[in-house]
Order: sequence, then C-alpha cells, then structure tokens
Amino acid sequence: MSVIDDQLVAVAPVTVLGIGNIILRDEGFGVRAVEYLEEHFHFPHDVRLLDGGTLGPELLHFVTGTEKLLILDAVAGDAPAGTVYRFEDDAVMAHFQEKMSSHEIGIQDVLAWLTVTERAIPNVVVLGMQPYEVTAGLSLSPEMAAALPRFAHRAVEELVRWGIVPAERSKQSRQSA
Repeated sequence: MSVIDDQLVAVAPVTVLGIGNIILRDEGFGVRAVEYLEEHFHFPHDVRLLDGGTLGPELLHFVTGTEKLLILDAVAGDAPAGTVYRFEDDAVMAHFQEKMSSHEIGIQDVLAWLTVTERAIPNVVVLGMQPYEVTAGLSLSPEMAAALPRFAHRAVEELVRWGIVPAERSKQSRQSA
C-alpha cells in the first residue's frame, strides 16, 4: 500500500491514516496499525486506509474532502509506555502543537490549512500509543507488537462510533491474500 498510487487519490468519506517513521521502531506504530487493519479486516468501499508514513503537507492531497479522519500514531506523552491516547476535535490541534517530529508538524499544517480555507474535516480523531522504543530498527518493540491487535480493535471501535462496521477477516482469508 502506498499513498502515491493513483487509485488512492479519489476522495473517500472516511480515511484511516497511519503516520510515523517505520525505520525508528515504535515511531512507525501508526503505519503498522494501518497495515494490521488492512490485513485483518474488510472495510466498506467508502473507507480508505492510508500509509502516510512521514509525509507532511503532501497529505493535503489525500485528506481534502474526507468527512471523517482517524489518525493512528505513536504518541510521546508523559504517561508510561503502552498508554493509549485519544484526542478529538480541538484537542487534536493541541496535541500536534506540542509535538515536534516532521510528520506531526506536517499533519498539523494540513489540518490548519483545511480549517483556514473553510474545508475543515468535520470529524477528526487521533488514536495513539506511547512508544517503548524509538531507536533505529524496522520492527516494533515486542511490547508494541503485542499491543497491536488490541490497539487495532480500538481503532475499529472508533469507526463503529461513526457507523462503520468493518468485517473481521477469517484466518483462512488472511493466509490466501
């Protein structure tokens, strides 16, 4: 899955956006969460899952016009590693103003630009988890990897609140995909 594929340019009413840097272990948690969702669930055609990686302002092209945006991310807060965070509405911008990594500044800019141009996304939720390790490496820490299924189900719960009910894939259908 790549955000530069032409098929992803069309606007979807609901977008699930995973952001993060996958070469810094747990920093890539949002991207890994979207990959997990894509592998384990069937989504309606009006839901788009995006690997936003570390894209910044480039994301504008992919989220403009969406009505509901669920952002999945590693969240560096003051709580213990493994803590799940949820931000909604005004708290989303406050969250991103406190963060300084390149992809978070980018999504903050995208959301702000959409607001000032009167194209704000009506429903935005950030769901994130406090990372255990942000060091060089391509895999999640064992703790974050173990938490991924539970976190993915939290993301599905957010979608259900919006009236979207993904169907869980069977183990057999995941193996044949």
